Amino acid sequence: MAAKSDNDRTEAREHFENQLRFAFVKYNCAEENEDVTEVLIMIWFKKYLPIFRYTSHVRDFKTCVLLNAKRWAPDVDFMKQFEGVAIYPTEEIEKYFKVIYSSIVRPVERKLQNMWINFGPQHPAAHGVLRLILELDGETVVRADPHIGYLHRATEKLMEHKHYTQNLPFVDRFDYVSTLANEQGFAIAVETLLNIEVPPRAKAIRVLCSELSRIANHLLNISGTILDAGGITPFFWMCEEREKIYELHERLCGARVHCAYVRPGGVSQDIPIGFLDDVHEFCMKLGERCDETEDIATENRLYYARTAGIGAVKAHEAIYHGFSGPMLRCTGVKWDLRIALPYDGYDLYDFDVPVGTMGDSYDRHLLRLIELRQSLRIINQVIDTMPAGEIRTDDSKISLPLRAEMKTSMEALIHHFKLCTEGYIVPPGATYTAVECPKGELGFYMVADGTSKPYRVGIRSCSYNHLAGLSFMGKGLMLADISILIATIDIVFGDIDR
Repeated sequence: MAAKSDNDRTEAREHFENQLRFAFVKYNCAEENEDVTEVLIMIWFKKYLPIFRYTSHVRDFKTCVLLNAKRWAPDVDFMKQFEGVAIYPTEEIEKYFKVIYSSIVRPVERKLQNMWINFGPQHPAAHGVLRLILELDGETVVRADPHIGYLHRATEKLMEHKHYTQNLPFVDRFDYVSTLANEQGFAIAVETLLNIEVPPRAKAIRVLCSELSRIANHLLNISGTILDAGGITPFFWMCEEREKIYELHERLCGARVHCAYVRPGGVSQDIPIGFLDDVHEFCMKLGERCDETEDIATENRLYYARTAGIGAVKAHEAIYHGFSGPMLRCTGVKWDLRIALPYDGYDLYDFDVPVGTMGDSYDRHLLRLIELRQSLRIINQVIDTMPAGEIRTDDSKISLPLRAEMKTSMEALIHHFKLCTEGYIVPPGATYTAVECPKGELGFYMVADGTSKPYRVGIRSCSYNHLAGLSFMGKGLMLADISILIATIDIVFGDIDR
């Protein structure tokens, strides 16, 4: 049987080769023609299936092996072309792995990384040249790093090279939204070193100017916060009221923003005739504007949804980070330097200090609205009780002579010249004096060395600590809420960078 089987295979092989030769002659083609060879092999493959094994990997007829021949198997070179994702791999394609459909699908290997964006320093909602680097997980803020220094002018060093009167314009440019309050803090610090007393009328005028600055600051902050939340109408209302305050400044000292009106020893000049009547009329109409603003924004459910719970601060966090002003009082801490450490006669006036409960952006908005009304209350009391008398101290070594005296007295003219060019001598000493500015506590640490120029001036700005607290207040907020948080913190970079 074995011999018969071998004979059958031999005859079949010879018959198959003869048929192939016949086909080549019939189709008039050479043996090397692979296309014809493959067709013929496919035809004879079905007939000789029990005898032959066919493979499509190699195409000429010599690869049709008999059953007793060695069976073909993929070798190493053959398998290399299927190791990668594609038959012709590249460096870019090889980054991926091959998915075998008959196997279990592996979990996708990926590396998740949060997105980092720059908020500012040209962003209109940054309220200045604030560069805020935000790490975002989708729309959620994971980390917020404020970067400052874009408005740094080395003011503290410049103040060491000017005499005390020449330093007043520098002070105006700290918080340029409420300049008169800054001047009041600087003047009190110099007066403490000089150990002089200011006349009662000058104190009352200072209180009036400081509260006007507080109103101007809160008008801008309240309207700016509403504008960032999408309400544009109150912004124009408040800007109109702030313009009236600037007109009052111009009538008072000739300048609208950088006044340099408050001087060590008093104020530069007396209030003009009819000024108090105009201030009283302004205060009466401003109360109506505040009522309209509360109707359109404070009681608006959309504004409440945008501000409630945003940037909430607890009392111990506010104290630990050195918050002051509305940022501290919104947490429930009742601390106001006008009551705790009264200066310039604030103890003569009756007013309340509002405090918050939640410490969030909505509380800060409400707090500033109430403070604005309390400032109107103080101004009305100042108008009713404005004392008569001098507006500057009578110490001729500090105060400039009157213009009428300069026209008739050579000594007064020389004295005016020396005070303007050389300044006045301040005895050696050091002091830290703070006032309650609209944004918080403004402190001056001043060291005098017995000359007309300060040896060292250190400034405790209102907004610096509040901006530093943005890193922990902004965690967990949505990206759209960052602009609301910045607005309610109430920062100004002339004060932060100095």
